[in-house]
Amino acid sequence: QVQLVESGGGLVQAGGSLRLSCAASGRTFRLAMGWFRQAPGKEREFVAAISLSSGVTNYADSVKGRFTISRDNAKNTVYLQMNSLKPEDTAVYYCNVANRYLGSSYYPSDYWGQGTQVTVSS
Repeated sequence: QVQLVESGGGLVQAGGSLRLSCAASGRTFRLAMGWFRQAPGKEREFVAAISLSSGVTNYADSVKGRFTISRDNAKNTVYLQMNSLKPEDTAVYYCNVANRYLGSSYYPSDYWGQGTQVTVSS
């Protein structure tokens, strides 16, 4: 079992920044972790992923150059630094433990956090 707790969401104006955190506990063996988001009326979509061993990252095209995923293995925490936020970034953001992470392909597991709301006003 893995427990994931996200934090750091909030309301921000367009062009602003937020940093999300995801603290993991439980099963210690984890290959990679990722962030996903779900806007109202839309399906959950991939945002970013990071290998916990190598630090290799992968991003959705919509966030490349604006978002940065990082990890602190000593704290079992993954971060998502979001800059130059746009109204279309508004969503509930979830972190996930990877089932597999091969090259640029991230395969999510069934372990999800409760989500944190990010709202970007225009």
